[in-house]
Amino acid sequence: MDIGELLSFKPESTPKRPNEEDDDPPEVPTKREKRMKRIAQAKEAADFVKPQAVDRVPGDLSLLNPELTEEDRMNILKYVESEEVDGEVLDEVGLKKLILLFEKRNLKNQEMRIKYPDNPEKFMESEVDLHMVIQELRGIAIVPDLYPLLVELHGVSSLLELLAHPNTDIAVAIVDLLQEVTDMDILGESEEGAEALIEALRRQQLCALLVQNLDRLNEEIKEESDGVHNSLSIIENLAEMRPEIVKEAAQQGLLAWLLKRIKQKAPFNPNKLFCSEVISILIQNYEENRLLLGSLEGIDVLLQQLASYKRHDPSSNEEQEYMENLFNCLCSALLAKENRERFLKGEGLQLMNLMLREKKMSRNGSLRVLDFAMMGPDGRENCNKFVDILGLRTIFPLFMKTPKRNKKRLLSSDEHEEYVCSIIASMLRNCKGAQRQRLLSKFTENDHEKVDRLLELHLKYLEKMESADREIDQHTDPEADEGDIEDAKYVKRLTCGLFTLERIDYIILEASASSETVKQRVLQILNLRGASMKTIRSIMREYIGHMGDDGDAEWKASQQTYIQSLIDRF
Repeated sequence: MDIGELLSFKPESTPKRPNEEDDDPPEVPTKREKRMKRIAQAKEAADFVKPQAVDRVPGDLSLLNPELTEEDRMNILKYVESEEVDGEVLDEVGLKKLILLFEKRNLKNQEMRIKYPDNPEKFMESEVDLHMVIQELRGIAIVPDLYPLLVELHGVSSLLELLAHPNTDIAVAIVDLLQEVTDMDILGESEEGAEALIEALRRQQLCALLVQNLDRLNEEIKEESDGVHNSLSIIENLAEMRPEIVKEAAQQGLLAWLLKRIKQKAPFNPNKLFCSEVISILIQNYEENRLLLGSLEGIDVLLQQLASYKRHDPSSNEEQEYMENLFNCLCSALLAKENRERFLKGEGLQLMNLMLREKKMSRNGSLRVLDFAMMGPDGRENCNKFVDILGLRTIFPLFMKTPKRNKKRLLSSDEHEEYVCSIIASMLRNCKGAQRQRLLSKFTENDHEKVDRLLELHLKYLEKMESADREIDQHTDPEADEGDIEDAKYVKRLTCGLFTLERIDYIILEASASSETVKQRVLQILNLRGASMKTIRSIMREYIGHMGDDGDAEWKASQQTYIQSLIDRF
């Protein structure tokens, strides 16, 4: 019996992610049901004849045709369990033949379409043949060493031309093929193959071609919805292999298409989630893409999308991830000064303030966004405006009492306190005139309750630092360079809570400098708890030494001088 035919059977590949769900989704088969189906297909392929009147136990290979040897049975069992096929693998000769066949069928289809433009029945057969050979080309995805030959035979350029084919089924088949050949696991198997393929795709401006095709796909059709998903997967794969590709992708229209896609009022689906992920990838590390997003009115788009979560929590885990991606995108975008101005004009501060008051899941993200909007010298206007819109009435209750963490409040207590203290510290740096006076007056009201809270947080994070220092000392390599040890130690302490402690102590210095009663309250509590002012001074001197300039060396120098004067007065 020919076991080769049996073992060359290849199950259909499953998509990388789930796509758009139907209104009434089909029942998903269990692993056991899938396994039994493979067994049935394997038996059918082996011309298995089922014995009559035998009670068959599912998965029992002892009932196979007795002509099968024990080795044959073990091979079948191995296939069923692993789904690994020992079929023929494409080689150089096979690829050349396949490319030649592809080119012939492509040319034939073009000729028939030109000859019978208004008679689909005449060119449909050639289109089916073309689609079939594209499916056969998917075999190259398991042999990345052949990618350089595929490029040499001009196969990549011919394939990319079909992204503009009038029949979207052909274009989607090409997208599916490209998604498979650019899979990260496949590209990782051959550095030479990956390099040749990626450079060929970049030369042909793959991203621009994908965007043109995306514009015409109808996501109400499942196959085309899958095509959208796979198109984004291609970008994601290439960006992971060559991060610089994200700049090209954004410039070639992808960012504009993504913003347009998330603006659509269609029901939430996995493609919308994927779009938010790709936007985050595009703008995370590239200033040019952040500025491009701003020029495309992307700040307004993000704010409009987030506004729906002001009073309502996401209805699913996937939608919650979508919301968090939007907040991440907004935080990345606000690293650009121009986008902070757009955020201010687009009433982003008002939206974030309302989210904080509503106590929904969006509160977590809004705290992060406010932190990014107010930090550094570029956050001055946002800080003053936040005081004007009565933001102090929102932020200080959060400062006084940290919400308990639960499934809907995803921030930990430490993260919540970090963002709140960072926002208050930024306002103390940036607010001037009446806004600054309103902010400082908060520390004297209600019998200095906010000073008491400040010292409570100071002692909490100081204890964390002392614990972290002991742990660091225990694991320090005595033979390591002293400078490297100090840098590593500082970074480790930052992650353990030093970042928050520095903000808390900065607030203590500012508040103490503004009022003698505040300073006396600080001294009183420190003495009661056996703590020292020297510790606060030491922490702030260390902070000055490691202060970043946020791109503005003059601002850094002025801040260092100012904080040193606060230390001297304390």
